[in-house]
Amino acid sequence: MISNRLSAAVVGAVVFTSTISLAADPLPSWNDTPPKQAILAFVERVTKEGSPDFVPVPERIATFDNDGTLWCEMPYYVQLQFALERVKDLAPQHPEWKEKGPFASLLRGDTKNLIAGGTRAILEVVAATQSGMTTTEYHQMVNHWIATAKNPITGRPVLEMVYQPMLELLAYLRANDFKTFIVSGSGVDFMRPWTEQIYGIPPEQVMGSRGKLKFERQNGQPVLVKLPELDFVDDKEGKPIGIQEQIGRRPIAAFGNSVGDREMLEWTQAGGGARLMMLVHHDDAAREFAYGPDSKIGTFSDSLMDEAEEKKWTIISMKDDWRQIFAFEKK
Repeated sequence: MISNRLSAAVVGAVVFTSTISLAADPLPSWNDTPPKQAILAFVERVTKEGSPDFVPVPERIATFDNDGTLWCEMPYYVQLQFALERVKDLAPQHPEWKEKGPFASLLRGDTKNLIAGGTRAILEVVAATQSGMTTTEYHQMVNHWIATAKNPITGRPVLEMVYQPMLELLAYLRANDFKTFIVSGSGVDFMRPWTEQIYGIPPEQVMGSRGKLKFERQNGQPVLVKLPELDFVDDKEGKPIGIQEQIGRRPIAAFGNSVGDREMLEWTQAGGGARLMMLVHHDDAAREFAYGPDSKIGTFSDSLMDEAEEKKWTIISMKDDWRQIFAFEKK
């Protein structure tokens, strides 16, 4: 059962999603700059019957990265924040962690080495700290935690650190019969308990990295138990693989923010016909954070920028293209 705090937090998102398609301007938090114009023009092209670019409803697939694309990923991924707290909670049961690899560093408050190890290194810590329980128990734990968790820098609830322009975009696409999917490097079991309430994306439309599961019977009841072993990493080349395995259709629109999303955008564009590939560029230090090629979180490398320019992918500048980033901002 979702917590009261989380229920209250999502009411605004649900009301917003149900009304945005009726607004004269479906993307009010976007400035009238090329990215917004590209979105509106693309949707008109693929939804207008008789248009040479018309796309039938079943093929209107849009995929979104989560961290840094739909919500804030700084100072580190939200699931990593959850894992850090789990390390501290579980440390008394694991005295060996004081001298063992990444756990020793984390217990000292040092996250730099772990983050430098990339998605797989982070997921190994996640697997070690978020296993040994049933999927039902885990979902309840995630819902309880995320309802009260706060961003370590802003002090805002993590549920308020969702990008208002992207909520509008999700609602606008769905109002035009798109099916929206999350394709993230974060754990799929971590995201599925809350994505429908926050983004309007149901659990069956969420893809992410995953650990292995084991079927058991506990007290005569069948359960699925989370094991401390990685099964699939949904990052970089893993994203097109996950899309093919779960959706079975190539997206016609894809949205990301880092080198981890490059292959998803390449895969989307390679389908031919009308396509929309967009990358969120974090260049607004005043309202959010500014980071790029030197960041270990959400790395936006120079080579990714070059590829985007060469292949005519659309770069979304937070500073220039978003009138409002978060719902709590004063308009």
